[in-house]
Amino acid sequence: MGFKMKDLNQTIIKFGYEENFKDQDFFISNSNKHIFNLLDVWPKWEKNFLNIIGEKFSGKTHIINIFLEKFKGIKISSKKLDNEFLKKIKIYQNIILEDLDEAVDENLLFTFLNIIDQDNKYLIITTKKPITNMQFKLKDLKSRSSNFLLLNIEKPDDELIFALILKNLSDRQISIEKKLIDYVIKRIDRSYSKIFDFIYKIDEISLKKKKSIDLKIIKEALGE
Repeated sequence: MGFKMKDLNQTIIKFGYEENFKDQDFFISNSNKHIFNLLDVWPKWEKNFLNIIGEKFSGKTHIINIFLEKFKGIKISSKKLDNEFLKKIKIYQNIILEDLDEAVDENLLFTFLNIIDQDNKYLIITTKKPITNMQFKLKDLKSRSSNFLLLNIEKPDDELIFALILKNLSDRQISIEKKLIDYVIKRIDRSYSKIFDFIYKIDEISLKKKKSIDLKIIKEALGE
């Protein structure tokens, strides 16, 4: 008997996405709830500058969209940061800069941070590693990066791995028994990338073999 999404007795956050976001559910667990708790009490933050850190697929964009749905603001990818955007932020209180890395124009980033600081706005920057660990050449930018409150999305715990596998397979109309998910949880690397690699492999194998998910398919997807 397949284990259905409605059987998952955990907290699922429902919210409206922009049209280019297919997934409208996000699961809160011990891995990320400290970030939700802080974002939820905006503007009562210890600092105006937040850095949300997490690996690929860890849910940084989901978190940002939940925040913007509730509190409004403007966001941009660091790759698209330009002088035109610096003019746009004047009318917004909350600014989001996504996927910052060391390829950014450092002078532009420094000007961007100064504008936000001077206007007493709120900034959230998402990164794969802490902004304080980035090797910026501009000394003033290194100094400015120390002003951020660092928030790490932790490695997924058992309940989050369970929810991610169940939700994503359910979205693909793939039914899976609870005991098989439990088997996966005990063996899979606690990495968001590895979890989604596993999900894509299950999808691919099930489409190719046109059969329900069993232990043999699970082992094949895990590379056992």
